Amino acid sequence: MQAPRNLRQGDKVGIISTARKITEQEVQPAVDKLQDWGLEVIKGANLHSEYHQFAGTTKQRTTDLQQMLNDPEIKAVFCARGGYGTVQIIDNIDWATFRRYPKWVVGYSDITVLHAHIQRHCRTESIHATMPINFPKTGIDNESLLSLKSALFTGKNQYNFPSHPFNTHGVAQGRMSGGNLSILYSLLGSKSDYCSDNCILFIEDLDEYLYHIDRMMMNLKRNGKFKRTKALLIGGMSDMNDNTIPFGKNAEEIIYDIMQEYKFPVCFNFPAGHIADNRAIIMGRDVVLEIGEEESKFIQF
Repeated sequence: MQAPRNLRQGDKVGIISTARKITEQEVQPAVDKLQDWGLEVIKGANLHSEYHQFAGTTKQRTTDLQQMLNDPEIKAVFCARGGYGTVQIIDNIDWATFRRYPKWVVGYSDITVLHAHIQRHCRTESIHATMPINFPKTGIDNESLLSLKSALFTGKNQYNFPSHPFNTHGVAQGRMSGGNLSILYSLLGSKSDYCSDNCILFIEDLDEYLYHIDRMMMNLKRNGKFKRTKALLIGGMSDMNDNTIPFGKNAEEIIYDIMQEYKFPVCFNFPAGHIADNRAIIMGRDVVLEIGEEESKFIQF
């Protein structure tokens, strides 16, 4: 797995949107913060385009991503926001230049499509992290931003966080994979299907019905996605929905029950996903995961 070089002050970085539309006002705090970090920000030509809910047509979004990937001066590409739409353009992209001259691709949620595709077809690391739409308007460096900066400029992060009663204790080391559960589910069997063998799998989700969580986890199980997994890391399972007749379990309980037949470590309560404390994860890079009774540790180097 090849790693893009760490960022340095003076580097040029790009902001595009492969999914939902975003305004100039919404992206400005991120532009200011990246400039504070000593980076020169280049916006995609179609960043603020609008086509229904999308940041421009499929062609416009494809053009912006392709240009950023091909430009040798751009050292990182920040996806401005998620929503939906990245899967519409993934098969239009020519990855030849990116494979030869890799650069960081940053985002989460719908950007899981890019992480999975890049890992499978380009053998290149990328960063699952907060996006420009989430950068605080106050300009304060919160934990999400500090972890993103560390991942970009040093390639290292360590997180200590409270253990969860559903955890399966143990130590695991493996390559990071995964992202948004709904997106991973949608990629099964496609050219962008995510890597699961000998990986530490991360999952998170937002605004899903509880029975959907069960259905998606069961589908991953039936597709053999947990057979050679080193560990499972569960982030935010936020704002879940239920039906008039309750499903009977919350998201964590659903995942816990399905994982009972497996022997690998399982870690809940990881600070990443659609939550305020969304720590950066370098996808495709090895991580050491230590799950203890009182505290868990995530060490990426």
